[in-house]
Amino acid sequence: MAVVPPAVLDQVAQRFALLSDPTRLRILSAVHECGEATVSDIAEASNVSVANASQHLGRLALGAIVSRSRRGRTVVYRICEPSIEHLCSIVCASLAAPDTTEVTLTG
Repeated sequence: MAVVPPAVLDQVAQRFALLSDPTRLRILSAVHECGEATVSDIAEASNVSVANASQHLGRLALGAIVSRSRRGRTVVYRICEPSIEHLCSIVCASLAAPDTTEVTLTG
């Protein structure tokens, strides 16, 4: 495992904290599926209210995980952090992999 320099531990913790919320993960999944999407589209795909989606997208934007751009009167969101897809793939693969750990009970 790579050694994380102490100077960036807080940033790493903040990134994982942003990704620890199931609603934010559903929102990220929706954005990933669409490539780009409006708050309304993301809210519908994530099964949350527009206000809730907007709040979570704001946090993800502050964390530089998503970015927003204006197209006329419409704001669209997209994932801007290239490592997010890879990180999610690693975690999901580890959950889908069969547990090969052998447990032996002695008594």
